[in-house]
Amino acid sequence: MALRIKRGDVVVVRSGADKGKTGKVIRVEVASERLYVEGVNLQYKHMKRTQQNPKGGRVRREGPLHASKVMLWSEKLGKGQRYRIETRDGNRVRVGVKDGAVLG
Repeated sequence: MALRIKRGDVVVVRSGADKGKTGKVIRVEVASERLYVEGVNLQYKHMKRTQQNPKGGRVRREGPLHASKVMLWSEKLGKGQRYRIETRDGNRVRVGVKDGAVLG
């Protein structure tokens, strides 16, 4: 299934431990329908000592979220909203259902 959420979009988390948090999408994995959102679902990664990282230790990183757990954020409304795909001037664009705003 094609995802409507792209890298760089601002999204809000709908459910789970991080419900209500907003952040920018860092990475999208289309095959597994997973997203990595800045500052959301932080997990520890235990790093081994290497020449590049001589100290090693624990590093906080963003973990994956399923695409169904997030909504695109609307600045105009101040909350998440659904979007639909429309054709305008021969181009397919995402348009907000409630406010009609075009999202690149």
